[in-house]
Amino acid sequence: MKKAFIFIMAFSVLAMIISISSCSPDACFEETNAFLKASFYLDQTKKLKAPDSLTLYGLNAVGGRIYNKAAKIQPALFPLNPSADTSSFVIKINGVSDTIKFIYRSYPHLISKECGYTFFHDLDTIFYSKNIIDYIFRGNNSITTKNEENIRIFY
Repeated sequence: MKKAFIFIMAFSVLAMIISISSCSPDACFEETNAFLKASFYLDQTKKLKAPDSLTLYGLNAVGGRIYNKAAKIQPALFPLNPSADTSSFVIKINGVSDTIKFIYRSYPHLISKECGYTFFHDLDTIFYSKNIIDYIFRGNNSITTKNEENIRIFY
């Protein structure tokens, strides 16, 4: 009986040690926000060229300006609303304003045990005005946390 009690106690202590050490105390070091990434190109040369001044803010969005007269931003990060299927933005490149509307589908994605879930998006359609923007080229329609260009804005 005494040997059985010692065996049970040793097993219980060992089980507790294993269960405590199996918890992951690590912090999240991964990117958790999926932004639409837009690179800027000069239409005349077709070469990568950041605008001298970039202002970007969302229409009907809380949070204000994303960029305010920022210089040499490349790429620009557009935050999409995961609870909607559209997001609209006013973009001012070198003092000239345009609007861009993105239509997309959002879905939850597990990043890791430490970081939890985020929302990824599949880009469907882009509407935009053409004051300074000549055209927008769609590259990668999958908007994730990876550092991949989604669109190219030619101005």
